[in-house]
Amino acid sequence: MSTGVIIVLIVIVVGVVAAAAALALRARGATGGSGLKRRFGPEYDRTVARHDGDAKAAERELGERVQEHGSLHEQPLEPAAREQYQARWSAAQELFVDSPREAMSDVDQLLGEVAGARGFPDVQEYEKQFDALSVHHADHVHGYRRVHRVVTTRTNGTPESQAGTEEMREAMLEARALFDDLMSDDNRNGSGHGRSGRHAFGAFNKQALKGS
Repeated sequence: MSTGVIIVLIVIVVGVVAAAAALALRARGATGGSGLKRRFGPEYDRTVARHDGDAKAAERELGERVQEHGSLHEQPLEPAAREQYQARWSAAQELFVDSPREAMSDVDQLLGEVAGARGFPDVQEYEKQFDALSVHHADHVHGYRRVHRVVTTRTNGTPESQAGTEEMREAMLEARALFDDLMSDDNRNGSGHGRSGRHAFGAFNKQALKGS
């Protein structure tokens, strides 16, 4: 084998190794501490708190979420389905005035169904669905958690079961942000961040819920 061929082979091998190293570093950055903080935002802090301040344990959990759900691609909604979901949200908003807990239950079910229609895990697998949503809609997913907790713990004496109207209203406001994200065709497929402060389908404000 000539010296020239050997040199070419060495260059190729070095290039392949360098490319593999770059890809590994990129993947590590996406699931490393700083990468996870950027991707999950406030959800990162909440996860650390749930692990009693153990950042490494929280990062392991969040990293597993990214590995399992990071490649998920959101599916578009059919126009008819979009209109139906919007109508159901409006109905829940009106119901909140007279029956806030029933409205919360309707919103919890609605969010699960819309997420499922967008390609996230089925509504019957809440934890798995929530984890996937947190990867792609980290900024707004906490509203879904708050609503779901009120709905599922309303009879067991926990703080969530004693939630007052104001707390439920705030949970609904947060949930609206996630609903708007899911209703939008402007999905990010893995960016982990929604549109901060911009709701595509109108405001769900305190005035709309006044009188409850």
